[in-house]
Amino acid sequence: MSGTNPFLDPTRQAELYGHASRLVGRSNALMRAKTAGRPVPETIVGLVRAHHAHPDQLGLALDLGCGRGTSSLTLARELQPQRVAGLDAAPALVEQGRQRARQLPDLSVSFLQGDFHHLPVPAKSCDVIVAAFCLYHSPSPQSVVAEIGRALAPGGLAVLVTKRLDSYREMDQLVAAAGLDPRAEQHESLYISAHSGNLADLATASLDVLAVEHEEHSFTFDGHNHVAEYLATNPKYELAPGLYGNPSALAASLYQSLPDGPLTTTSLVTSVVARSRGGRL
Repeated sequence: MSGTNPFLDPTRQAELYGHASRLVGRSNALMRAKTAGRPVPETIVGLVRAHHAHPDQLGLALDLGCGRGTSSLTLARELQPQRVAGLDAAPALVEQGRQRARQLPDLSVSFLQGDFHHLPVPAKSCDVIVAAFCLYHSPSPQSVVAEIGRALAPGGLAVLVTKRLDSYREMDQLVAAAGLDPRAEQHESLYISAHSGNLADLATASLDVLAVEHEEHSFTFDGHNHVAEYLATNPKYELAPGLYGNPSALAASLYQSLPDGPLTTTSLVTSVVARSRGGRL
């Protein structure tokens, strides 16, 4: 594997997101482990309701880095704007979102492939823009935030969400202790580009920040098999050949190295709510 941060390495994006099943497997393992912390899509909806001047009269809501569309569908269902558009750079994830949307024909939601550095919408056209767990995929997240500022309508609201730099550090410790990657605790954080410590500053450059919220999320994996499901497609670690993408082999390695048992880990989730520069409607 390359020593470059995988989230900032354009040569690895096809590997990471070329097949939706990799993200699905990792996300499902993480969500099954969750023991504390509100669902982020519901948190986003609550923040829009609390801070937008007219949350029941929204036009276009844009969901950046939408992945498989979970947040997009929640925005459409709960806020009922005139239209929700989910944007992602990965064709496989966009297609997953479209398939899910087809099962919910009453919701006005669409999905498109695109680059969040160059949003395919006119200036001042969006009442809400969400960027959850995606800004750290950009080497210049400030340029994405500038695009958000360009696209927001007067009084429009942005909700930006990210994680703390040392999120899941207990997982790093386990991977190192098991000998799967002795340098696991020394790797650069996947979230170095946009994290809990710098997200508000990134927003302030182009937007008026209204609120910053932090919430600790806790996860307990019930044993080696569960941990291996999460680790198998986690790009942070430099695993031996045959282990990456192979939960069974990873679990076998864990059983050989460490006693089986639960693993509890945490992640601080930070949400920044900001308004288009220029104030209220």
